[in-house]
Amino acid sequence: HLVLYVSGYRDEHRQTLSDYTCTALQLANFWQDVSRDFAMGRIYIPLEDMTRFGYTEDELGRRVVNNAFRALMKFETERARELFHKGLALVDTLEGQLKVDVALFSLGGIKVLDAIERQRYDVLSRRPTLSRAAKVRLMLGTMLRLRLLTRP
Repeated sequence: HLVLYVSGYRDEHRQTLSDYTCTALQLANFWQDVSRDFAMGRIYIPLEDMTRFGYTEDELGRRVVNNAFRALMKFETERARELFHKGLALVDTLEGQLKVDVALFSLGGIKVLDAIERQRYDVLSRRPTLSRAAKVRLMLGTMLRLRLLTRP
């Protein structure tokens, strides 16, 4: 909200879209770092979801990746993906560098979710990341797409 406000965007519609994007970014970060967070004594996976999918804190502590864990992480990443897609409408309401930044944050977050999916939702054995080349492709592709879409 603060970045939008400082940039001159003060309407409720953009703030709502920003909430979707910011929540999705935080969730993507949580799902990317399940193992790291657990090692620091933190669990961000909702316990009600763990119960729903039949996965326990004990299993998490032992880094058990089973069907229950994969289903749980699929559910959590799809929730984040849906928020990203809702928030992407914000990009079209912005101008200049902020438009590019929000697009990159959003698309980068979606790419992290894609990386989690490619690992078959196993975020305990290896932290899903984007390679430097993937980041460069994302940046160049986003800038090119936005430039082409905004040309007269």
